[in-house]
Amino acid sequence: MKNQKKLIILTGPSGVGKGTVVREILGKDKNIWLSISATTRDPREGEREGENYYFLNQEKFKEMIDQNLFLEWAQFAGNFYGTPLSSVNEKIKKGFTVLLEIEVEGAKQIKEKFPNSLSIFLLPPNKEELERRIRKRGTEKEEAIQKRLSRANYEISASNQFDFALTNNNVDETAERIIKLIKT
Repeated sequence: MKNQKKLIILTGPSGVGKGTVVREILGKDKNIWLSISATTRDPREGEREGENYYFLNQEKFKEMIDQNLFLEWAQFAGNFYGTPLSSVNEKIKKGFTVLLEIEVEGAKQIKEKFPNSLSIFLLPPNKEELERRIRKRGTEKEEAIQKRLSRANYEISASNQFDFALTNNNVDETAERIIKLIKT
């Protein structure tokens, strides 16, 4: 992939506020395009096909893996997630900066393949706040919540493997800091 400087990786544990920060970034800078991931999980209330995710069945997802059609992919909490390569290349060719909001394993894969990409890890203010945010969603059963919290400890320990680690205390400030990092 040419022009790796146009590839921005945003990651962090579930519940840290990645989606909220991304919406703020996109509202402030029209030259940043959010890559749409594919997933095998069921849509959450309000999520739309081709806008939030490409919702695929496992068979189709595995076909795409076999055909090397993902920039990265990973299995997380029993579902597959991946970044379709074609749309990312298309947007970079059109001059956009592509923002990837992805989980930690996928972020590591991309950083290995594209070392000149910019990688940013979002940290929660503290673990209690992270748990509060996950529970506030009201979208998952207790077992899934516990899996996400347990996984968050591992993911946070990997934050030093990324170019920048930012604590998400305030969405607007965090978005502004990320835009500044992208522009430098």
